[in-house]
Amino acid sequence: MKYGCLIYVDEARLEALTDEERARLRAASREFEEELRRGGNLVAWETLGPARTATTVRRRGGRLVTADGPVAETAEQLGGLLILEARDLNEALRLASGSPASRFGGVEVRPVRSVTR
Repeated sequence: MKYGCLIYVDEARLEALTDEERARLRAASREFEEELRRGGNLVAWETLGPARTATTVRRRGGRLVTADGPVAETAEQLGGLLILEARDLNEALRLASGSPASRFGGVEVRPVRSVTR
């Protein structure tokens, strides 16, 4: 079964990292990605630009409305998306808990439903 892992991070904490800390985080992320690949669990993994680069699109009264910024202003912003293949929720939670980004926020795990066309 596929699980979507929404990776939320405190961008201020990430921006405050030293170059050395940032390099260690990148290395840990590469190691995590390779571990998921070796286990056959990685379907896709993408990171997002900073929340300040977001544009939100809505339809209101039949009109298109755009706004600069993310949908919600919170301390933690959506920073990435990880799609895993796992036997069940418990395995997905175990795998997601290895994300180095979880030290800077949280990882929300949800089952992925197929869209019928």
